[in-house]
Amino acid sequence: MESTAAAAEADPRAWKWAIRKRVWDALEAEGVARDPRPVHHRIPNFDGAPAAADALGRLDIFQNSQCVKESCEPFIEQERVPKCTTPLTQDSDTKLLTPQPRLRTGFFSVMDSQMIPVGCIPEACTSVGAAKYGRPIGLDECLKVDLIVIGSVAVDPSSGARLGKGEGFAELEYGMLRYMGAIDDSTMIVTTVHDKQLVDDIPVEKLLVHDVPVDIICTPTQVIFTKTTIPKPQGIYWEKLSPEKLGQIRILRELKQRIEQETGTILPCGPSEKLPPTAQRRQRWRRR
Repeated sequence: MESTAAAAEADPRAWKWAIRKRVWDALEAEGVARDPRPVHHRIPNFDGAPAAADALGRLDIFQNSQCVKESCEPFIEQERVPKCTTPLTQDSDTKLLTPQPRLRTGFFSVMDSQMIPVGCIPEACTSVGAAKYGRPIGLDECLKVDLIVIGSVAVDPSSGARLGKGEGFAELEYGMLRYMGAIDDSTMIVTTVHDKQLVDDIPVEKLLVHDVPVDIICTPTQVIFTKTTIPKPQGIYWEKLSPEKLGQIRILRELKQRIEQETGTILPCGPSEKLPPTAQRRQRWRRR
């Protein structure tokens, strides 16, 4: 017990990693994890993901949204459908806002059905397709996002507390959208997870100011309205942002420079950190 307490004191994020590992391990051990695998250090794909996505697609807030922000995921090879439901249909004028992978090459891209050839919407809902068909936008883009679809590793249905995979990109994307005025406290946040990703031991009092809660959880078997009272982040918390993370993301460096030039003040910087590991990728052997 003392060693656990000492570890938690040495790394205040240790409790988050303990919950993530427990969920990742359970998904693999109980046979519900799906490719890409292993699911560790990923937003996991799971058996029943299409059913959870269908539940999301039936939500009134989803059907009535004019602009939905979500991440484009690779195809699930066995089912040949995108991991998440897309608001794009050939006869809809709904816009899809999706980030560049890890924000390393750019910011966001926006798409609507008029930009995509007939029959190519499934392709457009992958990271490659979004780059091919989407229109890159910058920080000065004027838009209003009606709904955010966010990935999760673990969520607490009683509080709306959420844990991602630990890299912080979803929180940074949220903070930048707040800076742009594209979202506010009333913007609904929904996640799709397996029922085994539902947990009851995320301590709300230990969440950080930039952690993003969820309003709605869709699983293969149920839809949960969390009625969360956890405050949503108000922007980017520069004092929490490490030099290592800032060094990864060009658009953040540009935003920081812009704010400093406009205000004439130097923004604070967070403490140095060891960036978390990324997911293992399977080797693809080529014939010689």
